[in-house]
Amino acid sequence: MSLSKINKRNRIKKRIRQHVLGSTSRPRLSVFRSNKEIYAQLVDDVTGNTLVSASSRDKDVANDSITRIEVSKLVGLSIGKKALKAGFEKIGFDRGGYLYHGRVKSLAEGAREAGLKF
Repeated sequence: MSLSKINKRNRIKKRIRQHVLGSTSRPRLSVFRSNKEIYAQLVDDVTGNTLVSASSRDKDVANDSITRIEVSKLVGLSIGKKALKAGFEKIGFDRGGYLYHGRVKSLAEGAREAGLKF
């Protein structure tokens, strides 16, 4: 019996979370991707708090005339700038069960360009 797409993603997500744990000194960059939007947030798993967040729905990122991959890169740049401003340079990257390809890869590259290390 084969698993559904959602069940496969949840299994991969659990496996990733076993290795990537966010702390106050090194938070976890969590990515959620829907069909239209992409969201990223820095999470401290010890206290359960979201430290910094950015999404494609933010006013500084939202633009209808560019592709979703380009928007993802802008979200990565935005989260990177906000994280550096908050004092975080090293993070753990949690791709959320998605393949490191396309929009997720673009977001990660944008965050690296902004100065984050992971």
